[in-house]
Amino acid sequence: MSEPVSALNHAAFDGLVEIEECGLQGMIILRGDLSARAVRSAATGATGAKMPGPREVQTNGAKALCWMSPDELLILCDYSFVAQAIEGMNKALNGVHALAVDMSDARTMFRLTGAAARDVMAKLTPADVSPQALQPGQIRRSRLAQVSAAFWLEDDMTFRVVCFRSVARYTFDLLCTAARPGSDVDYFNAPAAP
Repeated sequence: MSEPVSALNHAAFDGLVEIEECGLQGMIILRGDLSARAVRSAATGATGAKMPGPREVQTNGAKALCWMSPDELLILCDYSFVAQAIEGMNKALNGVHALAVDMSDARTMFRLTGAAARDVMAKLTPADVSPQALQPGQIRRSRLAQVSAAFWLEDDMTFRVVCFRSVARYTFDLLCTAARPGSDVDYFNAPAAP
């Protein structure tokens, strides 16, 4: 039996920011009424994280709950824990109209780290990534050039980006191009005008 590998096998780039494909990442989509006690219990029980509000990410170590829409959460956990997590969630969801699905092998995650992270992302997405509009712990679903993506800030200098595995190389190349040395714009790090 073959061993699972991530889409780009930890590809990395060092430019205006450090970019890395995060490797194998457990990702579960949970669809249902997010206000229902059973759905909330299934999600928080799988991660130990608090239930996120709209456009929020709540973390508990390497586990996280990401609000994706009014009826959808993205649950992040260790890749080896996914089957166990879904089994526990299905028990908690017994008799409830909800769905928990393993999306780990259908998605890819990247990490961008560095002071120019907002500038790099702003080159690629129409979403407002200014400090006033996007704070650590907040998530957006938008586009990066021609592909759909979700992204959030872990801290002021670290973005996580999730996209479909089928466009992992395209997304990585986009991020690398936007982070190419000499292409800095320093929009978010520029001193305020007098």
